[in-house]
Amino acid sequence: MSKVLVTGGSGFIGSHAILQLLAAGHEVRTTIRNLAREGEVRALLKEGGAAPGDRLAFFAADLMSDDGWDEAVAGCDYVLHVASPFPSGVPKDENELIVPAREGALRVLRAAKKAGVRRVVLTSSFAAVGYGKPQQAAPYDEKDWTNPDGAGVSPYVKSKTIAERAAWDFVEKEGGLELAVVNPVAVFGPVLGRDYSTSILLVQRLMDGAMPGVPDISFGVVDVRDVADLHIRAMTDPAAKGERFIAIAGDFMSIGEIAEVLKARMGEAARRAPTRRLPNWVLRLAALRDPAVKQILPELGKHKHSTGAKAERVLGWRPRSREEAIVATADSLLRLGLLKESASKAA
Repeated sequence: MSKVLVTGGSGFIGSHAILQLLAAGHEVRTTIRNLAREGEVRALLKEGGAAPGDRLAFFAADLMSDDGWDEAVAGCDYVLHVASPFPSGVPKDENELIVPAREGALRVLRAAKKAGVRRVVLTSSFAAVGYGKPQQAAPYDEKDWTNPDGAGVSPYVKSKTIAERAAWDFVEKEGGLELAVVNPVAVFGPVLGRDYSTSILLVQRLMDGAMPGVPDISFGVVDVRDVADLHIRAMTDPAAKGERFIAIAGDFMSIGEIAEVLKARMGEAARRAPTRRLPNWVLRLAALRDPAVKQILPELGKHKHSTGAKAERVLGWRPRSREEAIVATADSLLRLGLLKESASKAA
């Protein structure tokens, strides 16, 4: 078995990657910004069914500092670079996202090359694929790239695009290191605790009735367990060298369709979930007061398409259905007491 470093082990994708690596018998290292959180992360992994013991070690490292990276990556065969900033709101300065994403990726790649790592798998995003250009009828695939200077490109989308470009440029220029990239769409699935991806907030808000209606917005859906599986396939399969892989289950899904799945599959627990569509003018009015709403305006009414066919064809990847990912999200939020419904029952 191999020794693998997973950056950002406290995060949603990172923690699930650790679970699968440990289950496969690998020795795992992970980075967190503050070692005081080690107990919390171990509790998350225990919630996920792991008993990591001595096969999991923690190292303190920050995307904005060189400290700790050499020690974390020393002796590792592979690195899964998952850590990247993903805020729920809009930063005042886009560089608050761009700089850590780009410099963090380069910092990890430099340390990996120095340590003789075989391959780095970078967690990028569909954000680096399908934004900043005119809408197209054909499905987006791995040959497509976001235009970071395009109209309506958010700081997060720009950060993921710039960071991935920087990683490919580094490997092409420096050599001596293999790179594969995973580009997930919105990641759902079972949460292990309160530290989960921003996309999970959508299901939480729908279930809690915190949205007056559903905006005309669509996006791809994929289960976090399948994203972790794709990372591990890309880590070891020779065919993944130098390749990008979009992680998506089926086609894009509207927020209204997500709400309908919740109502159909979660019963009484989803009674607060709205299905009434919000007119676009309501969102534009709300955006005058709420920067987070303003950020989604460029996606109103856009219905993109994408495909995970390459990952399925090249790596034998078989994702769960969109519906299973959505229901698993809601089930875990309910079980962990992270919804109004579960909180009221506990009281």
